[in-house]
Amino acid sequence: MRRCLEIQAQKRPRGAVARFFGRTPLHPDAVPAFRGALGELQMADRLAGLGAEWTVLHAVPVGRTDADIDHVLIGPSGVFTVSTRNHHGEAVWVGGGTFLINGHRTAQIELARAEARDAATRLSRHLGELVDVTPVLVLIDPASLTRGKKSTEVTVLTSDELVPWLHDRPAVLSAAERARIEAIAEKRSTWHAVAVSPDDTQPHVRRFAMLLNEVERAARRRRVVLTVAGILLAGVVLSGIAWVPPVVSALVSR
Repeated sequence: MRRCLEIQAQKRPRGAVARFFGRTPLHPDAVPAFRGALGELQMADRLAGLGAEWTVLHAVPVGRTDADIDHVLIGPSGVFTVSTRNHHGEAVWVGGGTFLINGHRTAQIELARAEARDAATRLSRHLGELVDVTPVLVLIDPASLTRGKKSTEVTVLTSDELVPWLHDRPAVLSAAERARIEAIAEKRSTWHAVAVSPDDTQPHVRRFAMLLNEVERAARRRRVVLTVAGILLAGVVLSGIAWVPPVVSALVSR
């Protein structure tokens, strides 16, 4: 959300004509961050259905930069890092260490695996005992997800599959073990060099909600404009057709 809003702040406001025709208020450079934020909000809503036995941490800051882990889950089935990617309308193929989006190879498997290793190292160091972390890569609204014959170290799921998959896994952590890991995971100092967050998230959430509302209003306006334009065009075409017979008759008679 913050990245999207930072880019938006560099964009000049739409003029009256652009607003009338429903031009999107989104800066083109902000679209990937906007889609990513929508994906995270969707996943947060899905993960809320895991139940009271699960602890869910969102946007966990890691290291010394703005990097973060999309979601860290701690529950009876273990500890998981969840990396979400919005691939709306795209064809995805995964097998072994290969991850293809519309036929093009990406490094998402490697990144998700590295993220889980980093999380395991940090949790283990602060807890004083080994913590296993399972990497999961979750795809938001892909057109298709095809899995090859070769298995991969990273579980790749759609957003619809994640919660059922977690519930179906066998229990490996007791309530006491989960409580110890949760106590460590909930400390910012476990993950980030800056132990106290300098950033209040609430203003970002409010501003993003306003932007989302503006984007949706623009989309509705575009649909209205296109519908009216279609009706007017159809009227012009039909009027033209209605004039054809008289014109032809006049030409023939001459």
